[in-house]
Amino acid sequence: MSNRQDEGLSAFARRMHASGTNLEQHTPNSIFSRIPGSEIPQHKIKHSAKVTVVGVGNVGMACAQTMLSAGLLNELALVDVLEDRLQGELLDLQHSAAFLPRVKIVADTDYGVSADSDICIVTAGARQREGESRIDLLDRNVNLFKKIIPELVRHSPDTILLIVSNPVDILAYVSWKLSGLPPNRVIGSGTNLDSSRLRSLLADKFEVSALNVHGYIIGEHGDNSVPLWSSLSVANVPVLNFHDKKGVQYNKETLEEFHKAVVKSAYEVIRLKGYTSWAIGFSVASIVKSLLRDQMHVHPVSVLANSFYGIDYDVFLSLPAQLGSAGVLGIANLPITEDEAQRLQNSAKILRGMLDKSKMQ
Repeated sequence: MSNRQDEGLSAFARRMHASGTNLEQHTPNSIFSRIPGSEIPQHKIKHSAKVTVVGVGNVGMACAQTMLSAGLLNELALVDVLEDRLQGELLDLQHSAAFLPRVKIVADTDYGVSADSDICIVTAGARQREGESRIDLLDRNVNLFKKIIPELVRHSPDTILLIVSNPVDILAYVSWKLSGLPPNRVIGSGTNLDSSRLRSLLADKFEVSALNVHGYIIGEHGDNSVPLWSSLSVANVPVLNFHDKKGVQYNKETLEEFHKAVVKSAYEVIRLKGYTSWAIGFSVASIVKSLLRDQMHVHPVSVLANSFYGIDYDVFLSLPAQLGSAGVLGIANLPITEDEAQRLQNSAKILRGMLDKSKMQ
């Protein structure tokens, strides 16, 4: 780590100490810290798994298809208010039975079909109307979630909620409040896909497998996300101040172009095909795999961030989270710089401000 990064970390630590913030989240003795209020039972690998997907639109069906293709499920339940669309999707999937591992697929407009689900994935959401403000759209989605979340938890009290609908950080918070579940069992898909997009761009640039690019985008899933350049590496070589084959040096300014490309990429897909689906489907399947198989893999997903990185109020945003059969097992204590911490806190304030203006506080 450079002297400049050391100085940034030290200044940040002094400021947090002066404010009385618990420094365990920033200069810890352990790699991971649990979210306060978590309920973590003994690890267990599920030998049979049921997952419910609420919403059979493009995203919901992409999630269903990728999970089925990966052989993650023994039973898949689909729920939607549009009965004809729902039954059509059910039949279409059932007709593929000969090409998939044996799995039971059911569908209904009644949430009873979701009973005893290990994971409930919510992709349903209201679309923004012409001239409608983000807050008005949020309020409509809050009203929708008031019908969805209590029903899911009533039929599956031990489930893990995985929220995919946008704005995902806000709706993950709403789901936590409505469900009454401990915070480790409510997760938003967050910046898991954003981070994958970043790794893919850097892999192309450095001509290496994306598996050898390590780094996260955290914070809000959207324009105010925060790339962690200080810990970004390719084949364990820090990228900051690194020179590529053409002699180009990578600093925060040049790396920001990659971040802008990540933020714009979803808009570009929407412009070209009208919606995004497959990438988020694969992203969700990777999260489900870590949960069901107790892999303890680290994903940047939306979690309750109170008490982490100087955030001292309830808000959901993406942090590197260790996932297992109990949900969020812990949050990685990354040595982020003061600048990165400030950007993360600003992201949290924006999200909290949206919540304070909405009907769900």
